[in-house]
Amino acid sequence: MKKRQFKSESKRLLDLMINSIYTNKEIFLRELLSNASDAIDKLYYLSLTDRKVKLKKNDFKITLELDKENRTITVTDNGIGMNEEELEKNLGTIAESGTLFFKTENEKKKDIDVIGQFGVGFYSAFMVAQKITVISKKYGEEQAYLWESSGVDGYTIEKCDYDNYGTKIILTFKEDTDQDTYSDFLDQYKIDSIVKKYSNYITYPIVMNMERSELKEGTSDEYETKISEETLNSMVPIWRKNKKDVKDEDYNRFYTDTYHDYENPAKVITYNVEGKCSYKALLFIPSHAPYDLYTKEYKKGLSLYSNGVLIMDKCEELLPDYFGFVKGLVDSEDVSLNISREILQQDYQVNLIAKSLETKIKKELETMLKEDRDKYDNFFKNFGMQLKFGIYNDFGMHKDVLKDLIMFYSSKEKKLTTLNEYVTRMKKDQEKIFYACGETVDKIDLLPQVEGIKDKGYEVLYLTEYVDEFALQMLMDYEGKQFVNICSENIDLDSEEERKNLEDKNEKSKDMFTTMLGAIGNEVKEIRYTNKLKNHPVCLTSKGQVSVEMEKVINSMPTDEKIKAETILEINENHPIVKKLEKLYKNDKTELEKYAKVLYAQARLIEGLPVENPTEITNLICDIMS
Repeated sequence: MKKRQFKSESKRLLDLMINSIYTNKEIFLRELLSNASDAIDKLYYLSLTDRKVKLKKNDFKITLELDKENRTITVTDNGIGMNEEELEKNLGTIAESGTLFFKTENEKKKDIDVIGQFGVGFYSAFMVAQKITVISKKYGEEQAYLWESSGVDGYTIEKCDYDNYGTKIILTFKEDTDQDTYSDFLDQYKIDSIVKKYSNYITYPIVMNMERSELKEGTSDEYETKISEETLNSMVPIWRKNKKDVKDEDYNRFYTDTYHDYENPAKVITYNVEGKCSYKALLFIPSHAPYDLYTKEYKKGLSLYSNGVLIMDKCEELLPDYFGFVKGLVDSEDVSLNISREILQQDYQVNLIAKSLETKIKKELETMLKEDRDKYDNFFKNFGMQLKFGIYNDFGMHKDVLKDLIMFYSSKEKKLTTLNEYVTRMKKDQEKIFYACGETVDKIDLLPQVEGIKDKGYEVLYLTEYVDEFALQMLMDYEGKQFVNICSENIDLDSEEERKNLEDKNEKSKDMFTTMLGAIGNEVKEIRYTNKLKNHPVCLTSKGQVSVEMEKVINSMPTDEKIKAETILEINENHPIVKKLEKLYKNDKTELEKYAKVLYAQARLIEGLPVENPTEITNLICDIMS
């Protein structure tokens, strides 16, 4: 029997595929099962168009057989089969695709789906097999043929006997090496797991004889091995079922089983799109954040299927980072893949899907916010930081997408509130959105500046997460209302008369402030009186773009970058401490310097900043007290 040769370009491609294109060896089974499904699809389609073909869909199946002794796995289908010419064309010339031709010829027919886009997936089997034998008989013909190859050396085709129509592929596995244990693919549970991972939703049953240990009848401790033919795949994916046939508990069970979560999802999103790029999506918003959500180990992405066959476990391009907490999948036959089906060939369709999904997720979150506030509040406590990171990242490119989804605690009720809700409650003459930063709501509520602003009837947003102020600075404004940190020098709620009186008082006291500054050193840029405090004696006010809270956040990061906010020490003009300071300035400037250091230390402590020399301050306090 004469050995036939692959074309020279096919030899190079075969060698490349075996060694480079496929990164995961278990993919070979996905490819063979996909090809088997395609072959059945073609015969099933023929049964719909040719009355002579008396076959029904439940007549078809794919069979797997393992032979540990001979180190083989056999994949058998009762599909359309191949004659000698088709074996030569489809298996002798790499990159021929009968499936692609079939799809093109019948692209207007909606009765049938075929998985394959390429004729090359078959050759992935050479990653694990030292020899491949194909026995095939085309439906309606009498003669069967045997195709056999051990790789790039070539192949043979000869006549053979085969009682059934369809195709049988026998892989003889390579011997184990230090790097690869090919014997793993002879384990029934390994094959079962691969089928469930990649081919669970092929629409024909994939069956295999499974050995199970069962308790021997009539005994309490004796077991026997029983062999039974079991269907490994579930066939119909939940996202392809009619919505009215799927209950909430079905979606919940799918979610908890697939993503190994102990809680049901907070939200299930089903989506069916037809157009330039048609796809089905099944998305889940978890009820809680995974422990590694904000670590480098966390990998976002949706599972990508092509007609029910898993192509990528985590397709990162389908989700923006700020919606990276969403889990789920997309199933589309329109996504272009490369020859290994592992890598997206072009981004156009994926970008279309990603943009559509972004819009859908945003809409669903807005609906939750409007119609189920308690659920949204819980969602935001888990994933709100990621939304705020989305505003800050990429120079604010996505702020318009996210600005109505973010929330902050409010001084009004100490509950989460949206920016829109804040704006609708603003006083008629209010032009700014006021906020303050701190570790907790209670600590912010005790800030001297907050007391003064609340006393004037204004609402304050409490920013408790380190990304909050960075996000607001990136937003800049909301509905034309600028954000203002009440601990910055930009806050100004005085009347013209109040402003003039304060300026006069500061001007008269500038020499005293110079003396106090000399004691404190260059720690603050300025000392002045303020009328924005109610009962507290002092506060620190930020000068410039960098606030005290930003200083704490940036300096806490594990980098060499350290910054220092420019601050102003402000003294409550109506507090009794003012008379004491003015008296000391006239009579005892040394004592005034002690008071200046203590007041500055007090202001730093209120802001949550460290006191650089606590021993000195405690000694000064004791001196003053004694």
